Amino acid sequence: MVGNPDFLTGSGHDQAAEFQELESPEGELHLRFYVPSGNEFALPATGIKEVLEPSPNQITAIPNASPLLLGTLNYRGRVIWVSDLGQFLGDLTPVNTDRSEIPVIAVEDQDTMLGLAVDRIVDMDWLDVDQLQMPTNVPDAMAPFLRGEWLLDPESNKFLRLLDQVAILRSARWAA
Repeated sequence: MVGNPDFLTGSGHDQAAEFQELESPEGELHLRFYVPSGNEFALPATGIKEVLEPSPNQITAIPNASPLLLGTLNYRGRVIWVSDLGQFLGDLTPVNTDRSEIPVIAVEDQDTMLGLAVDRIVDMDWLDVDQLQMPTNVPDAMAPFLRGEWLLDPESNKFLRLLDQVAILRSARWAA
């Protein structure tokens, strides 16, 4: 390949396309994911400490803790609580712990860190926060933790809801 003269000179294909400037993305970077009920959510990338995929046996169940909590996880020598985000938001379907890895989004505010167990992570996406709409038709249990929603598909009435990780971390539900 290196011996091929086209490799060094770049002839044989359009060089201008290679050197065009990358367009700057619009909006802010967000992590998109699903909870077990099939609802899709996003969190701002700036509020995410890390995305982990521990095996279920790495999460230690804690007796008499809130039913919203799966247990604790040792994260680089630091113990963090892991919650079932879907159930926290009012979904009836618990996260499936009968698999090799559980996607966990670690969020942090001040010195408090919490792991949010989800069904699956989609990807990182640039989303325009100016296009956020006020949430409509959301369960009362979910409403305090939403910043807004984007309408993805008007025909199927599909929404992407933006969560407020600080409101989740500071919620009084953890004491229940």
